[in-house]
Amino acid sequence: MTVMEQRGAYRPTPPPAWQPRTDPAPLLPDAEPYRVLGTGRADAVDPELLRWLYAELVKGRRYNAQATALTKQGRLAVYPSSTGQEACEVAAALVLEEQDWLFPSYRDTLAVVARGVDPVETLTLLRGDWHTGYDPYEHRVAPLSTPLATQLPHAVGLAHAARLKGDDVVALAMVGDGGTSEGDFHEALNFAAVWRAPVVFFVQNNGFAISVPLAKQTAAPSLAHKAVGYGMPGRLVDGNDAAAVHEVLADAVRHARAGGGPTLVEAITYRVEAHTNADDATRYRGDAEVETWKGHDPVVLLEQEMTRLGLLDDDRIAAVRQDAETMAADLRARMNQDPALDPMDLFAHVYAEPTSQLLEQREQLRAELAAEAEDEAGAGSGPGGTQR
Repeated sequence: MTVMEQRGAYRPTPPPAWQPRTDPAPLLPDAEPYRVLGTGRADAVDPELLRWLYAELVKGRRYNAQATALTKQGRLAVYPSSTGQEACEVAAALVLEEQDWLFPSYRDTLAVVARGVDPVETLTLLRGDWHTGYDPYEHRVAPLSTPLATQLPHAVGLAHAARLKGDDVVALAMVGDGGTSEGDFHEALNFAAVWRAPVVFFVQNNGFAISVPLAKQTAAPSLAHKAVGYGMPGRLVDGNDAAAVHEVLADAVRHARAGGGPTLVEAITYRVEAHTNADDATRYRGDAEVETWKGHDPVVLLEQEMTRLGLLDDDRIAAVRQDAETMAADLRARMNQDPALDPMDLFAHVYAEPTSQLLEQREQLRAELAAEAEDEAGAGSGPGGTQR
């Protein structure tokens, strides 16, 4: 006798006809990444927007090169270059209104600068001088996040709180393809969809999570497809097409601002340089692959399209490049100045009200520094207090 044959056993009735809570079809991303440059859509793009994007792309490329050089000179502890991803970085900053918030990852320095943060302050965290390096409230830019994907739940919380208060605020949270394998990514998307929070998740799929290729992270058709599982739209875009990235992100921001809830946007791009200056990318990818992607350079693509449209000539190109060189020279000069460091700053701005443990640690360090200074003073003088 089986369990189901026993007297009084539970026998379930047939379930009611099942209906999906949400029609998945409108949430699915396009089969191919959305493009503007090189298509008929380019003719309809605002020329001023294209000029703005181009100027920021060129400055971004030069910023990456200068920051990488500063790392080799010992002026930066580490720099995760976004060369090849400039279209994603710039578009993410330019689609936001003044009251909106940007939540970057550690590689998104160009987005932070394009948002208006001082270029030197943007690098301060990577230099190891200060906590965040800039005031997050001044330009509404959250701190650069080194732990993967931890900024995503923060973005959802801020966006949800703004919605509850009736504030006209959208949060745009940036993450790499590696970050989509973290639990914070899934938790953030789930909460955002349930709460219909005004947040845009922007995944820059640059092919590798350090040395791990995307194929070893997920078997999904695309990262944008993951949106459907949470009940939000997924969009797929050519991440090296600045005009396309701007259009798709702008649509997602408008959707969120109008109360439509979150969107997951995946940009297909490529990290041309190593993960950081501490990485040897030749150990996990070949030169031929990198050269192929250099043929899809975001700066060159936009330059070619604008030239075709009659929006760019040699004089304009020279002027934009000169502006970029001026920015790089200023960055170089200011980064070559040694900062005045105070070890006691370790305890500043950690808590609004310092904890007892923090106060104890502060006094311990203060005593150690005082003892060290006293020892140095004693070693520098001979008998009778005269200098040796």
